[in-house]
Amino acid sequence: MEHPNSQIFVYGSLRSGFHHPAYAYISRYFTLEAEGKVRGRLYDMGDYPAAVPAKEEVFIMGELYRINHPDEFAWAMAQLDDYEGLNTEHGEAALYRRELVNVYTEDQTTEAWVYWFNGDIKDRPIIESGDVLQYIQQKNKI
Repeated sequence: MEHPNSQIFVYGSLRSGFHHPAYAYISRYFTLEAEGKVRGRLYDMGDYPAAVPAKEEVFIMGELYRINHPDEFAWAMAQLDDYEGLNTEHGEAALYRRELVNVYTEDQTTEAWVYWFNGDIKDRPIIESGDVLQYIQQKNKI
């Protein structure tokens, strides 16, 4: 039986184009389903992007992944929660929270888990395109 929400949406270091060590982990347990987008805004936090949900028509670009073996979903997500800093010490606020969102791909709308930033984005630059890869490539050209 397939887990009802055995998909994740990634927009930062877990994307295939980043070649981040964490991507090797993702690709072992998840299969890339499609390019997609979720409603939200991206901010440049210096070393990493921060995504926050938005009500208006602004989007974050990323990739939709489906778990290979649904019985491994809880374990795989626990590892990602750890990577994203959701498991904090007592009294510490987590930097991210995981929520289900609508993901829009070319041919469908589906639900997937996403990691929203839980911290302060005040005075941080907005990544207008909603695409971290594109943003970093442009920044590195300067």
